[in-house]
Amino acid sequence: MIRDDLRRILEEAVAQAQASGDLPEIASPDVMVERPSSGSHGDYASPVALKLARAARMSPMAIAGAITAKLEPPPWVAAVDVAPPGFLNFYIAPHWLAQQVEAILAAGSDFARVDVGGGRPVQVEFVSANPTGPLHVGNGRGAALGDSLARVLDKAGYQVQREYYVNDAGSQMEMFNASVYARYAQHLGAAEELPAGGYPGEYVSDIAAAIAETNGRRFLEMDPSDAKVALGRLGVEMLLDQIREDLALMDVHYDRWFREQSLYDNRKVDQALQMLSEGGHVVEREGAVWFASASLGDERDNVLVRSNGLPTYFASDVAYHYDKFIERGFDTVIDVLGADHQGHVPRMKAVVGALGVESHRLVMLIYQLVNLVRQGRPVAMGKRSGEFVTLREVLGEVGPDAARFFLVGRSPDAMMEFDLDLAKAQSDVNPVYYVQYAHARMAGILRHAEGTDFRDGDPTLLSDPSELTLIRKMLELPEIVADAALALEPHPLPHYAQELATEFHTFYDRCRVIGDDPDLTKARLKLVAACQVALATTLDLIGVGAPDQM
Repeated sequence: MIRDDLRRILEEAVAQAQASGDLPEIASPDVMVERPSSGSHGDYASPVALKLARAARMSPMAIAGAITAKLEPPPWVAAVDVAPPGFLNFYIAPHWLAQQVEAILAAGSDFARVDVGGGRPVQVEFVSANPTGPLHVGNGRGAALGDSLARVLDKAGYQVQREYYVNDAGSQMEMFNASVYARYAQHLGAAEELPAGGYPGEYVSDIAAAIAETNGRRFLEMDPSDAKVALGRLGVEMLLDQIREDLALMDVHYDRWFREQSLYDNRKVDQALQMLSEGGHVVEREGAVWFASASLGDERDNVLVRSNGLPTYFASDVAYHYDKFIERGFDTVIDVLGADHQGHVPRMKAVVGALGVESHRLVMLIYQLVNLVRQGRPVAMGKRSGEFVTLREVLGEVGPDAARFFLVGRSPDAMMEFDLDLAKAQSDVNPVYYVQYAHARMAGILRHAEGTDFRDGDPTLLSDPSELTLIRKMLELPEIVADAALALEPHPLPHYAQELATEFHTFYDRCRVIGDDPDLTKARLKLVAACQVALATTLDLIGVGAPDQM
């Protein structure tokens, strides 16, 4: 990446200035290289002289001059200047810049692939909603965020595994089982009340009716406790099928669906708790077994096994992360969780440390709620769930592309309003429409030029400011991918897509692509093809389609 090359050049220049005595021997700060907000300040700028000023007891301008004197810029840097109060500004040679069109075309779908991860294994676990009901729009935000993050990490050189944790054990499953049993019995005319705290949604009645149609009354002839378990399992599988279908509509797919029940079947819970006990992190009191997390920085200890001998949900989570880190050996585990899991973070960080894993290797990415808005008013409830707006309802109304673009486009820690009317608008006010229209326009230009072989086109003929600005914008993508991977934040990508689309539209309005000059036509067709690669790559990272026609 250009930015990293300039950073390395600056680090060498600072070291040489110190070796020659032009700068004092002081600890150098991390050298920052960034894109200035104004093109008049160069293509890249560094405030390193300002960072060194206090410790060096020199003026930033004098420091910048000493660094510049030792710089050995590569041929693709046309000029370096020092600007008050001490910035070093770098200007990329236009001739070299234009040649990067060839590099982008040669890379194709591998454009913006960077080696930040070095092949390290990373697991991204996301959505993982209890299989006791349909996915809601909040789950959709987790799906869009988790899958886009996985795509970014893969692009950045990590070995990524996507996983869905199926909570098919515990008290919530028992309540779901009883709810399906009650609706099943009612459907067949038996007197059975929905349990207090049960699942009232109409989808439960639909599940029970479908089971009754296939199986008749046979579950009423069983012992009720056995019938509830059997019916619950059938209901879970039906809901998991629906969850898979909903996620597939968003182009979200998993490498593994991990069953919570398997942690008990394979004795992973026992193994994990034994490891904690051997490390001195388990105490017994009040007839229960506790994880001594208060001594590790949490607010309080946490129950692992209740006084009735039943393990808690937390015990399952301990075993699950034992399996992730100890058994499967992931370098980093990223749990993408809803806002209601915020209080879960300290105890999981503590337990991972107690298992002998550096706590920073567990990243718990918390995303906030989604508020749906239609005609300026909040959308309060879905038609089928009885409690919330389902993800499928939203996908049916606005489409998967708009849903993903909007859901990825905000920082996870920010509450978001999802404007359904805006997401459906077929105009430039809708950002996803605006971006996809840009890609379709590129494809249309290339279709119009199908009789022109532009493979031998010379991109160095590109000299208009709008052409060079477009290339500069394209070359930002590898940096954005690297930054998004390191920060675990894919939300800059939709914004970049809009900026790239804007620069393309500006170029298109200013420069006639297919004109009277055949050589310039070929060069501009190459530019359009390269921009199509950059935009399609960006949209793929968001999980949004890149249409050739609109």
